[in-house]
Amino acid sequence: MSADSLSQPPRRSEVPKLSRGEHKAHLEARIEQQRIDILVEASRYREASRPIDEGWQTLMRFKVPLMVLGGALLLKSARHPNTLMRVVKRLAAGGLLLRRARRMLL
Repeated sequence: MSADSLSQPPRRSEVPKLSRGEHKAHLEARIEQQRIDILVEASRYREASRPIDEGWQTLMRFKVPLMVLGGALLLKSARHPNTLMRVVKRLAAGGLLLRRARRMLL
């Protein structure tokens, strides 16, 4: 059997005739297996997303100080826009220099 045929339910012509109780038991077993599969996948999802959740919690812990710092920087840049532009240009040049150095060394 191929992998596709295992994931699809069998055709009606391929299924032997079952009594009503056997058919119900078969369906209940399939439902129970699907529930188990969902629980396992949910656990794997929570485990895989744990670092993202921890990072988000860290960010939320510093939300207020970051907002205050951003407001102070905004106020300072509104009063002295040339200083902000000079700092942004230097940061951009430094980032480009680091990227080019990393490419040359690696």
